[in-house]
Amino acid sequence: MDDDGLGKPLLGRESLSTQDIDLGNLPLEEVFEQLSTSRCGLSSADAAERLQLFGANRLEEKRENKVLKFISFMWNPLSWVMEAAAVMALVLANGGSQGPDWEDFVGIVCLLIINSTISFIEENNAGNAAASLMARLAPRTKVLRDGQWQEMDASVLVPGDIISIRLGDIVPADARLLEGDPLKIDQSALTGESLPVTKRTGDLVFTGSTCKHGEIEAVVIATGIRSFFGKAAHLVDSTEVVGHFQKVLTCIGNFCICSIAVGVIVEVIIMFAVQHRSYREGINNVLVLLIGGIPIAMPTVLSVTLAIGSHRLSQQGAITKRMTAIEEMAGMDVLCCDKTGTLTLNHLTVDKNLVEVFSGGMDRDMIILLAARASRVDNQDAIDMAIINMLSDPKEARANITEVHFLPFNPVDKRTAITYIDSGGNWFRVSKGAPEQILNLCFNKDDIAEKAQRVVDSFAERGLRSLAVAYQEVPERSRHGDGGPWVFCGVLPLFDPPRHDSADTIRRALDLGVCVKMITGDHLAIAKETGRRLGTGTNMHPSAALFGRRGGDEGAAAAVEELVESADGFAGVFPEHKHEIVRLLQASGHVCGMTGDGVNDAPALKKADIGIAVSDATDAARAAADIVLTEPGLGVIVCAVLTSRAIFQRMRNYTVRLGPPCHAIASTTNVQFGYWDLLVMISTLPMQIYAVCITIRIVVGFVLLASIWEYDFPPFMVLIIAILNDGN
Repeated sequence: MDDDGLGKPLLGRESLSTQDIDLGNLPLEEVFEQLSTSRCGLSSADAAERLQLFGANRLEEKRENKVLKFISFMWNPLSWVMEAAAVMALVLANGGSQGPDWEDFVGIVCLLIINSTISFIEENNAGNAAASLMARLAPRTKVLRDGQWQEMDASVLVPGDIISIRLGDIVPADARLLEGDPLKIDQSALTGESLPVTKRTGDLVFTGSTCKHGEIEAVVIATGIRSFFGKAAHLVDSTEVVGHFQKVLTCIGNFCICSIAVGVIVEVIIMFAVQHRSYREGINNVLVLLIGGIPIAMPTVLSVTLAIGSHRLSQQGAITKRMTAIEEMAGMDVLCCDKTGTLTLNHLTVDKNLVEVFSGGMDRDMIILLAARASRVDNQDAIDMAIINMLSDPKEARANITEVHFLPFNPVDKRTAITYIDSGGNWFRVSKGAPEQILNLCFNKDDIAEKAQRVVDSFAERGLRSLAVAYQEVPERSRHGDGGPWVFCGVLPLFDPPRHDSADTIRRALDLGVCVKMITGDHLAIAKETGRRLGTGTNMHPSAALFGRRGGDEGAAAAVEELVESADGFAGVFPEHKHEIVRLLQASGHVCGMTGDGVNDAPALKKADIGIAVSDATDAARAAADIVLTEPGLGVIVCAVLTSRAIFQRMRNYTVRLGPPCHAIASTTNVQFGYWDLLVMISTLPMQIYAVCITIRIVVGFVLLASIWEYDFPPFMVLIIAILNDGN
């Protein structure tokens, strides 16, 4: 392709559609041809047209209509009964030489509006708190436009753009790397891998990953919802979840409607067919059943209780985006935890106690110091930072020595090296890197190769990465000198350490009856080692063990469900796997929580009954979660569970208490008869689940009073008493 093709005409829209073309695996020259671009980038006119075709490089948030959101709080079974009573008070009560029952109508409508307003305001406040937490400046990137490098908002990137990626940059779009030195990319937020991966010319880098080493140019091949990031977000958007709390309220409402309907039918038949009572008397008694037969203030009371609980959780470092998640957290019995960044710190460290010493006269501290000398102090390489951080002071790495030359890491040699002069004027060279490469340098490699391999294999079985160190004297006193024989010093184990409070948090969760399962995209050995250190168990399985045995027969489905139930966790999983694991746990009757911090966790966070985005989570994870943590670690989750259970107990005390409105009505009207105590005693049986006891007592009590004693209650009085009684 001609490299001076800046501003060449675009291909047709059909040709530019990248959905059916695997641009991630095509040769680079074919990628340029398919995207109708060149290494000189796009012109502003081309970019503007492509922006219209592909859309902005961002994920558009679904905006809820505020009016419809407000009205939705009036659309549930309990509200339907209240709305039916309001219509009856205005329309059907207009008879028998009397006008509409305006008092009841206005009272019911006001109560509906108050219920909806409180729920709307509190949930809106919770959403605003989460939105302010996630708000930040739009990321910017260097892009080649009109033949010049410009810093632009990442949202205007389009397929075909040429961008620059360098140390510390967050990759703004899916892209293919052009010619240049290899990069080290941290893509833990996408795949769950704790170690940076090396990317070379032609390799694919994903939106949201971070450049840890190097600088290179790349051609954008996918943006927005077409990117790897966007596909995960689309899976989130396609997930429809009905909360456990909403299911409970729906069941209560359905029971109330059925009970009231039966009572109304019985009462109407007796009053009109048997007793021949007046039209208005019958309507008033039906209104009494409709108004008194439901826990009329329950939505308001529960909304206020949840709002208070949401405020308490925010003080503990947990921002609630969906208030009903509090009830679901209280009932959570399984917590699926992402490993990288959630249970662990998401940065490498050296386990000093496991450092293997090979050279006589050296100890572990000396080996760590030599490895630190062969590291860059001022860069963001994960391995170099892990070793430097093992020193009490990073300055020790260059203390009392004079650096002559530093050889940076490259994928061919797979090692770094430093030539330096010590305080005595002696010249040395130290190298660190892959054990096999360091071993090949040493004069006695045949004598120590077997032992070194055993150490490396032992570390690998525990999910630890090995790093070897060697040194030599340089008698030539020159950076180019061959030096003396290399001495193999030792092997250091690298791993992503657990957070300091993770093990204690998991133990406390188990004490609360919450089973913790680790779900990670990292390797199986690393997952098992992390589980061993944290106490979650080592009964881990690769995702292939779960999804490789899926079939159409019932036996295969049962085996999958049993495996998910018994496993301590799964490794090597992708976003759709996490989503499916949560679904299977929910299908088994569990109230399932999910914690995570990366884009790869977002679908499962959305699917779970309670999604928890940990501190420093990506925007995608925060957007999908129900609760966003502002404090690091999982300790706040246990506090949130305890707080949620205390809040739920208050709600339960309200909904399952003794003393329905019938007691107040009986004492107010001074109705005394022998069967009343029997009625109260019957109604205190263990059917008092949620608010059903209130409905049973009201319906049975008023039907008996109206049918046997022909007692008429003023509907407005029942409305006032019900509100006062429910609101206690």
